[in-house]
Amino acid sequence: MSNLKVFVLMAGLTALFGAVGRALGGPQGMWLALAFAAAMNFMAYFGSAQAVLRAYRARVVSAGEAPRLHAMVDRLRRRADLPMPTVAVAPHQQPNAFATGRSPEHAVVCVTHGLLELVDEDELEGVIAHELAHVKNRDMLLQTVSATLAGAVTNLARFGMMAPPREGSRPFGPLSMILAPLAAMMLQFAISRTREFKADAVGAGITGKPLALASALQKLDGSARRIPMHIPPAMAPLAQVNPLAAFGGLTRLFSTHPSTTERVERLRALASRLDQRAGDGIPKAS
Repeated sequence: MSNLKVFVLMAGLTALFGAVGRALGGPQGMWLALAFAAAMNFMAYFGSAQAVLRAYRARVVSAGEAPRLHAMVDRLRRRADLPMPTVAVAPHQQPNAFATGRSPEHAVVCVTHGLLELVDEDELEGVIAHELAHVKNRDMLLQTVSATLAGAVTNLARFGMMAPPREGSRPFGPLSMILAPLAAMMLQFAISRTREFKADAVGAGITGKPLALASALQKLDGSARRIPMHIPPAMAPLAQVNPLAAFGGLTRLFSTHPSTTERVERLRALASRLDQRAGDGIPKAS
């Protein structure tokens, strides 16, 4: 059901892109817009990791530069049966993390300086395992493509305000310019929220410590509300907790992530089930 919901949301985002194209250029404009969307997705497929790293100002680090971090990622990716991802660090004080890349073989796992300073060993494992779960579920490409489409809808809407109307097209007024990007953002953020719960569960399964991830999420969420992170809003859904929470205002109207309270409650329920299985003599799932 989760995968079906994501498919429907992505179809809606693509349809919105086509609808904006039709409004600007008639039937021919719709097909040109959809072809443009396909081309952008193709470029996002091969260039997603570098684009995201630039947006977060992150730097790839070697095992010699960050031995503890590399060793932890290597240990957890073996448990998850994944190839070793590239490891990066972003120079932000806000504690956060993200994964990107077009496939598990080309994945990047990135953490911020603030995260390394804030959480303990078990909590850091939980955060990294969550990001590896995104890699395992191939969420990072999905979120990058949805961000690309949402950004394209916004740019196309702005172009529509300046472009002269063509035969077969419809007037593209100020209201349309506002509503189309808002709808695209809402679809993009809905896709992001759908994948976070699954990554929490899979990540907790990798470490076998749901409560450590729950504790880390509470720390990250609290810090994100106090410490700003200046990144493009379209890249916010990639982070483990909403990195724009500190700005308040309009960002609160569009939730990029499920509520931390609900995520923590689900992880605590998962921990209770694991304890019950252990009490019944049933081995914990790996």
